[in-house]
Amino acid sequence: MDASRRDRIVLKTRDEIARLREAGLVVHEVLAELARTVAPGMTTLEADRLAASRARERGAEPAFLGYLGYPASLCISVNDEVVHGIPSPTRVLRDGDLVKLDFGVVRGGWVGDAAVTVAVGRPSAEAARLIETTRGALERGIAAAVPGRHVGDIGAAVHAFVESRAFSVVREFSGHGVGRRLHEPPHVPNYGPAGAGEPLRPGMVLAVEPMVNAGTWQVRHLADGWTAVTADGRLSAHFEHTIAVTEDGPLVLTAAGRERLP
Repeated sequence: MDASRRDRIVLKTRDEIARLREAGLVVHEVLAELARTVAPGMTTLEADRLAASRARERGAEPAFLGYLGYPASLCISVNDEVVHGIPSPTRVLRDGDLVKLDFGVVRGGWVGDAAVTVAVGRPSAEAARLIETTRGALERGIAAAVPGRHVGDIGAAVHAFVESRAFSVVREFSGHGVGRRLHEPPHVPNYGPAGAGEPLRPGMVLAVEPMVNAGTWQVRHLADGWTAVTADGRLSAHFEHTIAVTEDGPLVLTAAGRERLP
């Protein structure tokens, strides 16, 4: 692919969106199983191996493995870890942990990408409210993804809802376009003014993924070069769907029918 094509938004046809949905349904099914499976005593590496195995059983390959050097198939981030947590055989999940499961696949040359946050065992009141708020922020961001509006309207909807609940939106990371590559234009920030950014057009396929912190929005990076954690050590949550912008409104490609990921 030439550089000019890589740097511009490529609108997808109905057939291409259908293929993206096939990849998205694999991600949905794998994340739904992981959300049911994570439990005290499980290691994060066990979750990674389960995700990779279930994807391959469905004719897909993990999209993250080897991407920019990432060493695993699943990003699994616990408690104050915001995103890009690396699975480990020594990281054992415990009752009350807040676990972010971020997973992508390539199926038939097309990418699916989504994330959920689940509590292991019984969550604290703050963790439960943070999960609810982040899921709600994702829903509001998706609802804003209609033709005639702008990418900035997605971020503005996310930002307004999160701050109304007295939490903060991570600003260092954003959503992105999805297609044959995991990350395509445009960037989809989770904050900022409405009306900014690219106009939303039918055929755009976007990953909308708010990351929400209980305290400050600022993050820092661990020595592994991947894991981002909250700067103040407080909890973080992350939800993501891949969606298509259509004339009939946003179509979620990483959910089955009316089902919603946990």
